Amino acid sequence: MKRREFVTGVALAAGASACSEEQTETNKLVTNDKVFKWNMATSWPPHLPGLGVGADNLAKNIEKASNGRLKIKVYAGGELVPPLEVFDAVSQGTVQMGHDSSYYHRGKLPAAPYFTTIPFGLNVNEMNAWLYFGGGLELWQKCYRPFNLVPFPVGNTGVQMLGWFNREINELDDIVGLKIRMPGLGGEIMQRAGAIQVTMAGSEIFTSLQTGAIDAAEWVGPYNDVSLGLHKAAKYYYYPGFHEPGPNIECIVNQSAWDSLPADLQQIVNIACQGANLNMTSEYMWGNAVALEQLTHDPNIELKQIPQIIFDTLKLHTEDAIKDLVAKDAMSKEIEDSISKFMKISSANQSITELAYLRMRIGDKEIEDR
Repeated sequence: MKRREFVTGVALAAGASACSEEQTETNKLVTNDKVFKWNMATSWPPHLPGLGVGADNLAKNIEKASNGRLKIKVYAGGELVPPLEVFDAVSQGTVQMGHDSSYYHRGKLPAAPYFTTIPFGLNVNEMNAWLYFGGGLELWQKCYRPFNLVPFPVGNTGVQMLGWFNREINELDDIVGLKIRMPGLGGEIMQRAGAIQVTMAGSEIFTSLQTGAIDAAEWVGPYNDVSLGLHKAAKYYYYPGFHEPGPNIECIVNQSAWDSLPADLQQIVNIACQGANLNMTSEYMWGNAVALEQLTHDPNIELKQIPQIIFDTLKLHTEDAIKDLVAKDAMSKEIEDSISKFMKISSANQSITELAYLRMRIGDKEIEDR
């Protein structure tokens, strides 16, 4: 009996010791998990619907999903770094994360506009398809790697408006000398048509339009334009936005900061960005429709379609600009080849699906009336 009691006691002690050691290791994992505190610089006015709120929600969702292990403080454009210098701030490690648009960086990286949008390019659904399944994200990562950046798509505003104008645009001569706020390749196209391209942060547009410092400005679409009060600064609202048919918003992470994260936190950031992409894209589909409905009842605003001859001319300028770009920049050519190949087969598909369905749902007469 004593021998059995001794063996049983040893077994119990060993089991207790093993449980104790296991519990200690578990406690170590819980109590010693490192908490990462990051800063996110953005290009947007504080808490701007869609863009600004999208950055806020991305940070909140990452913190919640990581159980507080990755905390991100969001700064609006100009609060920590100038709105158009987010790329440099993240690249240099001044902040760990940024939230902006890639076409703001065209001066440093000629191919950058492709990952926001290019004139007469991919729409929102095509952009996401190309990024996630057509090799676009891999090309984006390759493009940003020399700048110590890891990029993620985090939303899309859909086809944008051409913008707000203080005078009517009826013929090509009306563009000559027009001072228009339009960034990226779209701005260059307007410049080729005779306009004067101006680049400025969204927060500066209202005052510039109101004072006459500029004659016209594109921002996003009804949802954001109304939130900035642009409908109070100009009378004519032109569509469609040839320059931004499917503008993708980016989250960029400093490579060293990214490498410092354990694998599970990296995956949380990745999944949170995909969730943000869906959420923002859906928000703009809803918000633009609601805001446009309000604007159409405002007697002080004239909603106008850009004349076809101007639209066609801008397309010709775009083709020339793309030819010049890919001739000078090998990365741009690689991206252009990838997009063009996909857009060709996508257009064939959408012509008998999305386009055909919408025309039949709305009806040709109603389209003409609009």
